Amino acid sequence: MKIGKYKLTVLETGTFALDGGAMFGIIPKPLWQKTNPADEKNRITLGARCLLLETNTRKIVVDTGLGKNWDEKFNSIYDVNQQNINLIKSLDKKGLNPSQITDVILTHLHFDHTGGSTKIENGKSVPTFQNAKYYVQQKHYDWAINPSDRDKGSFIGHTFQPLVDAGVLYFTKGDSFFDDEIQFLTINGHTIYQQMLKISDSSNTFLFCADLIPTMHHIPIPYVMGYDIQPLETVAEKLRILKSTVEENWKL
Repeated sequence: MKIGKYKLTVLETGTFALDGGAMFGIIPKPLWQKTNPADEKNRITLGARCLLLETNTRKIVVDTGLGKNWDEKFNSIYDVNQQNINLIKSLDKKGLNPSQITDVILTHLHFDHTGGSTKIENGKSVPTFQNAKYYVQQKHYDWAINPSDRDKGSFIGHTFQPLVDAGVLYFTKGDSFFDDEIQFLTINGHTIYQQMLKISDSSNTFLFCADLIPTMHHIPIPYVMGYDIQPLETVAEKLRILKSTVEENWKL
């Protein structure tokens, strides 16, 4: 897909699994398991998809998936499968290596969206994309370093603290523009100040909505994750965004 100066490409980064009940909240299992069959531990398989935005001068990665900076116990709990594909392999298929990435935009700092931002080098966690600037909402970062008891397990320091230590994490502030074709839109249902990306030109709009609508099966309004810290806010946000999507012919 091409919008304005940007070429948009999905980056597959492998799969992992989360509890189906947590993923679908109040929706009864007989409904969600029709499209998302659970394993013996009640987990459903999820794809971790990121986005690549390319121009002649910029290579932007949006979210970084789980990454590979995990131990055997973690990989077992979440049934992580990156044997055939991961973020670096996906970039390699596009003819890119990590040093060519100019910017990394993080929708939020949950480990399944920011895990690939760092890697282990000489026994230390360092930025994966050594020449890139990383961006996240200031108010979301403030929440991530002092989360509630409900969601603190979703924030794991080694996925983002090395970015701060290296001086490469930059903060965005509310609904704002990255450039003339990329706009940040903030929402608060899933987590505080998650930022979606709205990419537009005169005739097309694509919205990278991250965990507002984590899978295609979460488009119905009541289908809200149990992980969301403000589920009623998610409902209101989803209504508003889907209304704009229909009226203005956005792509999600």
